[in-house]
Amino acid sequence: MAEVVLSGVSKSFGAETALQNVSMTIPDGSFVVLLGPTGAGKTTTLRMVSGLDKPSSGSISIGGRDTAGLTPAQRDVAMVFQQYSLYPHLTVRQNLEFPLKSPILRTPQAEIDRKVGEVAEVLQISHKLDNKATALSGGEMQRVSIGRALVRDPSVYLMDEPLSSLDAKLRSDLRIELKSIQADSGATLLYVTHDQIEAMTMATHVGVLDKGKLVQFGSPRDIYENPVSVYAASRLGQPRINVLPADIFGGAPDLATHIGLRPEQIVQGEGEESIVQRVEHLGDQTRLHLTFKAHDLITVTDAHTTLKEGDIVRIRPHKPFYFDATGARLA
Repeated sequence: MAEVVLSGVSKSFGAETALQNVSMTIPDGSFVVLLGPTGAGKTTTLRMVSGLDKPSSGSISIGGRDTAGLTPAQRDVAMVFQQYSLYPHLTVRQNLEFPLKSPILRTPQAEIDRKVGEVAEVLQISHKLDNKATALSGGEMQRVSIGRALVRDPSVYLMDEPLSSLDAKLRSDLRIELKSIQADSGATLLYVTHDQIEAMTMATHVGVLDKGKLVQFGSPRDIYENPVSVYAASRLGQPRINVLPADIFGGAPDLATHIGLRPEQIVQGEGEESIVQRVEHLGDQTRLHLTFKAHDLITVTDAHTTLKEGDIVRIRPHKPFYFDATGARLA
């Protein structure tokens, strides 16, 4: 596996800038998630690393080797696209075998059979190995697409929202399996998503992108607990962080225009009065939708709470975040 280093990478398509001076080190053996909404530059970054697109400026190295002029094959990367791309005339087994039959790899048939069998088992498609790709559901096609990458041992795995077309249970299962495969193999994996649950549960590092700029890079826990801006804070956390006027509780620092409160940063039972608007029972927790001084906010409470719509709950902030007019975090 290999370390990937992006140094001042920018990419423009005509007058539009897709990436702007992105510098980032993806450590060897790490699981790095690029997080952000559509248009943030996530897929463009992936395509730069893969060699499918060239940077307008800056450099990318994989395993200490500058990738300028190297084809995707020479970079030794395996990519999973958001839209599954299978060979429709081949069976599932033949699709999975295809990368291993490359003249460059020269993999023995016994090894091919072993790897295909292991990956098919993990992805729950063993019973589909002899089916044509065209006979699969969309979710099954995506699992085969993931499998074609996993059968290889490349320097870097690149995955572009590979779980987006799967149902909730399978998505949850494969999150665990992908993380387990990455951790056991020591693979370097760069993974694109807008799903914060995938980022929190799988990543060793998260890169938060906003309109082509890397705004924060660190562990999921660090970004959750120490966001550099309102934007970064809103990328992680479920329910989302509550952002309210800075003076709503009083005591805000100079220059603060907004206060940010994650659900656990709202202490209940003391402070000022709020009104329960809605109670969501989710099994392991209960979410309270509150109205406080004409503003809506969400917090969590005991799963067996007896609170109901219209009840009064006293609340106060605990170690809140404060942000200035630009959205930047204040110390």
